[in-house]
Amino acid sequence: MTTTLLPAAADPVGASHPSPRPRRGSGRDLTLIAMVTVVVLLLAVIVGLPLVRILTVAFSREGWEIVSSMLTNPVNRRILWNTVQLGVIVAVLGTGVGFVMAYAQVRLKFRGKKLLHLISLMPIVSPPFAVATAAITLFGRNGIISNGVFGLDINIYGLKGLVFVLTLSFFPVSYMNLKGMLESLDPSLDEAAANLGANKLKIFTSVTLPMLIPGIAGSFLLLFVESIADLANPLVLGGDYTVLASRAYLAVTGEYNVAGGAAYSLVLLLPALSVFLLQRYWVSRKNVVSVTGKPAGSPELITAPALRIPILIVAVFVASLVVLMYATVIFGGFVKIFGVNNDFTLAHYRFVLAGIGSDAMFTTTLLALIATPIAGLLGMLIAWLVVRKLKRTSGLMDFIGMLGLSVPGTVIGIGYAIAFNTPTIFGGRQWFPAVAGGSAILGGSMAIVMVFVARSLPSGQRAGIAALQQINPAIDEAATSLGADSLTTFRTVTLPLIRPALLSGLTYAFARSMTTLSPIVFITTPQTKIMTSQILAEVDAGRFGNAFAYCAILIVIVLSFIGLLNLAMLLPSIRGIQRR
Repeated sequence: MTTTLLPAAADPVGASHPSPRPRRGSGRDLTLIAMVTVVVLLLAVIVGLPLVRILTVAFSREGWEIVSSMLTNPVNRRILWNTVQLGVIVAVLGTGVGFVMAYAQVRLKFRGKKLLHLISLMPIVSPPFAVATAAITLFGRNGIISNGVFGLDINIYGLKGLVFVLTLSFFPVSYMNLKGMLESLDPSLDEAAANLGANKLKIFTSVTLPMLIPGIAGSFLLLFVESIADLANPLVLGGDYTVLASRAYLAVTGEYNVAGGAAYSLVLLLPALSVFLLQRYWVSRKNVVSVTGKPAGSPELITAPALRIPILIVAVFVASLVVLMYATVIFGGFVKIFGVNNDFTLAHYRFVLAGIGSDAMFTTTLLALIATPIAGLLGMLIAWLVVRKLKRTSGLMDFIGMLGLSVPGTVIGIGYAIAFNTPTIFGGRQWFPAVAGGSAILGGSMAIVMVFVARSLPSGQRAGIAALQQINPAIDEAATSLGADSLTTFRTVTLPLIRPALLSGLTYAFARSMTTLSPIVFITTPQTKIMTSQILAEVDAGRFGNAFAYCAILIVIVLSFIGLLNLAMLLPSIRGIQRR
C-alpha cells in the first residue's frame, strides 16, 4: 500500500515543481539569450560601428600619412605636445581643487556645507563653454574685471585661458570621486593614529593620504581624458593653441578632409583609451579603502584655525569664481552688451524662446527626452547582465558599454559622420538607411539620439553595477526558483531594488544629452538644430548676449527635469505613507 500511495501523493507535487523545471530553464535561457543579443546589437551599432569605420578611414593611405607624421612633422608634433601638456596641467590642478573642496566638505567644521556642495556641482549641469564665454567677458582684453577694474590687457586666449576654464569646468568630477572616498574611510584608523601620538598633519600624511592615492590617481587620469577630449573650449578659447580635438574638427568642417579628421581622431583615441584602462585599474583598487567594513562613526571634524582657515580660503575662492561665472551667464542675457551697454533688455531671451532659437530648444529637449529612458534602462540592463548573468564575458560587455564615455566625443562624432551619412551596407546588403546628415531619415535626428544614448549610458551602467554589488543575489535566485524568466526578474525584482541607481542614470543621461557638443557638432543639420551647436555659433559671431540666454535657459531646463524626476520617484513612497 505504501509503495502505491507514495507515487500517488507525489504526483501533484511533481506536476507543480519538478516536471516544468526543464521547460522554465529553457525559457529562461531563451529570454536571457534574447536580452544579451539585443544589448550586443545595440552596442555594436551605437558604439562599435562608428569606431570601426573611423579606424578604417584612419588607416587608409591618406589618413596613415598623417598618423605616421605625428612625431616627424613639426606642426603635428606641436599639436600632440599641446594636447598632452593641456591634459596634464588640467588634471593636476583639477584634481587638486577637487581634493580641497572634498576635504573641506567632509573633514572641516563650518557653516554652509550644503551651499558649497551645490556650487561645486554647478559646472556639471551647464553647457561646456558657459564658463569660457563668461571668462572672455570678465577677463578678456576688454574684460569687465581685467580691463575695467584693474586696467590690464590680458590675452585670455591660449593655454592659460584653457587651463583656467577647464579646471573650473572639470574639478567637480574629482570632487565627487574624492568626496565619496573620504566619506567611506573608517574614522577609527584616525583615532588609532591619534592615540599613538600622531598630530593632525601626521595622520593626514601617513593614514588618510595613502588610502586616497587610488582615488587621486583615478581622478587625475579621468580629468586628463576629459581635458584632451574637450572640443568646445579649445574652439572658443584656443586661439592659436591647437590641440588634437580642434585640429580634427578643422580638418572635417574647414578642410573637408575626412581622412585627416579620422587620423587626428585615431591619435587622440590611443592615449584616451590607454588612460581609461589605467583609471579602471586604479578605481578597482579603491576597494582597499573599505575592506575593514563600514565606518564605526563620523570622523572628528577639524576646528584648528591653522588647518581650517587656509583650506576654507581656497574653497571659498573657488566657489566664488564659480558663482561669478554663472552670475555673468545669467545677468549677461538681460543686458544689451554686457560691460559696454548694460541697459536692460529681453531681446536675447526672446530670440531663444520665441525666435530662431526656439526650434533648437524644442528639438534638443525632445531628443534628450527620447534618449534618456533608453540610456537609463540600457545602462541598468547591462549592469544586471554584467553582475548577475554573464561570467566569462562580463568584463568585455562592461568595457564595450563604457566606450561611449571613454572614447573622446570628437572621435565618436566623426565616426558617426563617416558611418551613418550613407546607408549601411554589409555583405552586399543594405541593413539600414542613412541616419545622419540632412538627407537622412527624420532629418538626422535618429543619429543624434544614438549619440546621446552612447555618451550617457556608461554613467548609469556604473551606478547600476555599484548598486547591484550591494544587493544579495539570492533575491534574484528566489524569483528564478519561483518560475520567473530573466526579463520578468529584471523588470519586477531588480529594477525596483536599484531605483536610486536608475534615478542617477536618468539624471546624468538628460544632463549629458542637453549639454554635449563635441560628438553632435559633426552631425547636426538644418532640420535638427541643437542648443549647444547654436551657442557655439552665437559665440563665434560675437553675439554673447544670445549665447548667455541660451546657456541660462538650458541650465533651467536641466534643473527642472532633475527636480521633476526626483519628485516622480518620491511620489510612490509618499502615497505609500499616506495609505498607512
